Amino acid sequence: MKSYPETVAFLGQFGRFQQVVFFLLCISIVPNGFGAFTLIFLADTPAHYCRVPDVNLTEDWRNAVIPVQVVNGKEVRSSCTRYRLDVVRNLSDQGYILGRDVNLTSLEEETCKDGWIYSKDIYQSTIITEFDLVCNDQWKKPFTTTIFFVGILCGSFFAGQLSDKLGRKPILFATLALQTTFTFIQVFSVSWSMFTILMVINGLGQMSNYMAALVLGAEILTGNARLLYSSLGTCFGFAVGYMILPVCAYFLRDWKSLLLALSLPCIVYFPFWWFIPESPRWLLCQGRVEEAEAIVRKAARMNKVQAPEVIFEDYLISKEPKPKEKHSILDLVGNVEIGFMTVILCYVAFTMSSGYYGISFNTTHLHSNAYISCFISGAVELPAYVASWLALRYISRRLSIICSLVLTAVLLYFIQLVPEDYSGLSLTLEMVGKFAVTTGFGLMFAYTTELYPTALRNTAAGICNTVARMGSCIMPYLLELRSYSPFLPYIILGSLAVLAAFATILLPESFGRPLPESIQQMQKRERIKCPCIPKAEIPVAVVVSENLKSKEIRNNNHDKSTVA
Repeated sequence: MKSYPETVAFLGQFGRFQQVVFFLLCISIVPNGFGAFTLIFLADTPAHYCRVPDVNLTEDWRNAVIPVQVVNGKEVRSSCTRYRLDVVRNLSDQGYILGRDVNLTSLEEETCKDGWIYSKDIYQSTIITEFDLVCNDQWKKPFTTTIFFVGILCGSFFAGQLSDKLGRKPILFATLALQTTFTFIQVFSVSWSMFTILMVINGLGQMSNYMAALVLGAEILTGNARLLYSSLGTCFGFAVGYMILPVCAYFLRDWKSLLLALSLPCIVYFPFWWFIPESPRWLLCQGRVEEAEAIVRKAARMNKVQAPEVIFEDYLISKEPKPKEKHSILDLVGNVEIGFMTVILCYVAFTMSSGYYGISFNTTHLHSNAYISCFISGAVELPAYVASWLALRYISRRLSIICSLVLTAVLLYFIQLVPEDYSGLSLTLEMVGKFAVTTGFGLMFAYTTELYPTALRNTAAGICNTVARMGSCIMPYLLELRSYSPFLPYIILGSLAVLAAFATILLPESFGRPLPESIQQMQKRERIKCPCIPKAEIPVAVVVSENLKSKEIRNNNHDKSTVA
């Protein structure tokens, strides 16, 4: 039975049909780039201090009512306390003079009962200033980011399975509509609770359409075009969206205007429905041969090539309908080797996601200008994705991922050794670390889709993506550990990367091999092996089977010689 790439080889690898699918799917991923990181600007905390109401105070007392603290060697106004206003007002009315009659440090302090005044040097407004998410409510800031990634986690889990059951195309456009609609509705949030609930729903579609587009393109395209799309095309689309975000945020300093600017243009994606086809591989897997042939014949007309009279002949040998082979998430753990491979892939994806989003959301601490920091962080991804594309073409998958993990770990460990005066060197090391982890992150998407058969590909990608989102969920609290030690997040991320590099050694290789169409084809691939146990490379069942075959061949040869 011919494989799918062999059957559709007459189309060529990058004709007009493939070009349309390639570029439209890449463009559909752009919203994921700016959508994943909007909270960098929406939830940034500007400088702030307690509001002092209009009461009868002298100018000196009004200026002194906010305590002064020393932070990182600099004197700044306290963000969460002020001197008791009734006491200060009484001293001002009695004519006491600061520094001579009253020692400020002896006065009792109180919380900001009248709200806060926020600096507008960088932002006109954020959700922090809108809903006063500071001081006693500052826990809501990392929680908002976490709850967004919880939505992404849930969306990845369910969308992957729905895509395998309902099709790649419907899920792609359904999740894109979900993301666009609820990003727009967030503009009308009247409370932090409402904003957070809408953020969760927004997260359901955030990365789900990315995975659906990735799998759809990987199944339609073949050969080098598939590699180019899986490693470079989708990732470039994401990086372009990432770089668009700081540009829009720079000109739109109000959080509501920024959300509007990022949601309304996404309406232009919905006409793509008539240009992006369903995956022929998925249709064949569902037994819908006629629909798959119709798509391929249309592709042949677009590419101006002659299609065979019967394209998928192997699927039409039997006129009787074949019973559909049902698969579920249990197939990922039902077999010991497949289950073990899935666990390792999930851990490696978890590590990649933690490192990627940890460094990305740390961008506001890399440079005094958050817009420049975010743009640099996004720009670094372009050469990283080129590196992942080259690695996919010329280097084995395992070696590529191990190298990216080791390089990330080494750089994160070295940051601790850089003196505080060399901030530029620290920035360079962190950005090279971002380059390494982004390269590995891009490789993981393609690697996962190559290891699993068509019937389970999107489910497996969704599961791995779900576990990866657990890493992004804990990331906001991991960054909060900077209050104990500025290097603690780097140590944790570096250690996770080292363990993931060792775990990757146990994964099977997929470099230069066709996509498996069934679980049987998947199981015929190289087994998971441990370097310490050479015999574990070949399962006992396979050895016994080979011995029986050899014995049978010898017997047949003996019989033939006897007859002769």
